[in-house]
Formats: sequence, C-alpha cells, structure tokens
Amino acid sequence: MDLKALLAPIADDMRGMDGIIRARLASDVVLINEIGGYIVSAGGKRLRPAVLILAARALGCQTADPLLQAAVIEFIHTSTLLHDDVVDHSDLRRGRKTANAEWGNSAAVLSGDFLYSRSFQMMVESGRMSIMRLMADTTNAIAEGEVLQLINAGDPDVDQARYLRVIELKTAVLFRAACKVGAICAEAVPEQVEALGRYGHALGMAFQLIDDVLDYTADPEVSGKAVGNDLAEGKPTLPLIHAMKAGSAEQAALVRSALTGGRVELLGEVLKIVEATQAIPYTRALAEGYSQSAAAALDDLPDSSYKKTLLDLAQFALTRAS
Repeated sequence: MDLKALLAPIADDMRGMDGIIRARLASDVVLINEIGGYIVSAGGKRLRPAVLILAARALGCQTADPLLQAAVIEFIHTSTLLHDDVVDHSDLRRGRKTANAEWGNSAAVLSGDFLYSRSFQMMVESGRMSIMRLMADTTNAIAEGEVLQLINAGDPDVDQARYLRVIELKTAVLFRAACKVGAICAEAVPEQVEALGRYGHALGMAFQLIDDVLDYTADPEVSGKAVGNDLAEGKPTLPLIHAMKAGSAEQAALVRSALTGGRVELLGEVLKIVEATQAIPYTRALAEGYSQSAAAALDDLPDSSYKKTLLDLAQFALTRAS
C-alpha cells in the first residue's frame, strides 16, 4: 500500500502545509535555518498532519485553517524527535544522520525547543482557545510519556499495561489531538470531535505497536535504522514483554539479561526467542484490534474520498514496511 497514492486526495493540501512549514522555520539564527532545512528535506510520512487535514475535509471544512494547524502538529512531532534522538543517543533516522549526530546534542535540543515554541506562536494566530487548550494538554502528556519511558528503560519487569501507557502518551495522544483539531477546524459537533479523537487514538496505538514490531523484523535498508535499536536502548517493548512472559524460564532470563544491559550481542538469540514465543504475531494481533477500532470510530462519518483515506490509513498502519 503506497502512502503517496493513499494521500492523493489531500496532495495539494500537503504541499500547502509544506510551504507553511518552510516559511515558519525561518529564523535570524543561521544554525536554526540549517537544522530546520535538514529536517524538512528528510521527509518522513507526515501522518499526523495528514490525518488532521483529512478529518477537517471529511467534515466539510474548505478553509486553509487546517493547513496551519497541520504545520503546528508537525512542528511538535519533529521537536519530540529531535529530543528523542538526544536522549536515546541515536545517530541514524530515516537512513541518514540525526541532527544531534550532525550538529551535536546542544544544537539539536535547542532547535527542538525553537520548533516547540514556534508551534505555540502559530496556534495563537488561530485564536481558537479550544485548540490551544487541547494542545497544551497533549504536549504535557507527551512529556509525561517521555519521562515514563525513561523510567522503564532497562526494566525487564515492565508489563503490557505499563508499555501500553507509554505508547499512548508518546504516540497516540498526538494522533488523537491531530484528528480532534481537524474536527474543530470544521466546527464539528462535540460527538464528531470525540469520534475523530477515538479514531486518532486507536490509529496511533496501532501505528506504534507495528513500529515496535518493525524494530525486530524490518529490512534496515527500507526502515533506515538498524534492527534491535530498542533492545540496544533497553526499551521493553511488547515483543520482548511477551517473549519473557510466554517463554521458558531460560528464555526469559536471556531476554531479561539482554534488555537490562542493552546487550545487542545477544540480538540473534533474542530474535530466536521472539520467534519461538510468537511474540510478533501476538503484537500484530493487538495492533489489528486497534486498527479495527479506528475504522469503527468513523461509522457515522459521511462517505467521501477523505473518509476512505482515513479507513485506508488504519490498514496502512498494519501493513507498512517502514
């Protein structure tokens, strides 16, 4: 399933949003311009701004307001990636050097701060208190998720519930906010706003679950990152949590040891255990449940090419290779 083809109904809107992003990245500080240009040229799926625009258009909004709000969402997402790469000591994203690998940690963190603060400047322009309140709560939740993930790092006793809470805060809440902002731009009734929010939340959960599967199954040439990154960073994602729960005492002990110490030299053995315990099908099945919940949340949405794309994205979250 080709993402570019999927997003064809909003291709012009996405180009318009890109123009806003490039214009609003401009700064008198040369280094910010350099890092901003580097980030923009890296591309990425831009699913969060896409679902915002799709939600607005599916509910009949024809103004340019969703494009500005979509750029806000992308700025917030990008700022979290800049900070994540520093915290995780990552040097590769989307197949090329991270900003911190190219310019150093300090420049990456401060540029992330610039994007974050610029996003709130842009939000104020719309004058919509409901959006500002929603995004203030959302960014606070994302920060909580980052701290919770840091606390969980290297802890083999993290269970499925704790893991799901982390991915809800780190990933799903921004998808949910994007969809709700799109509905607000369309001046939707509260029931429609909440329905789109449920769609975004479920889509985000499915997306992150598959992201964690791909960390152990993806082709590095396609994904742009090495297999086993999460293990190296001591992240107890669901494939490992299930492997420890379903495996033998010996298998669980090996995974615990690898996770606690970030022992990538044990990756080959860990992968065998993940396969033997059916951890990947287990994780995929949970993601499929969320994907179905996302689709169900759109039942009352009027039929349109935009609704169809939202439904297709729920399936894309499951089938993507990177």
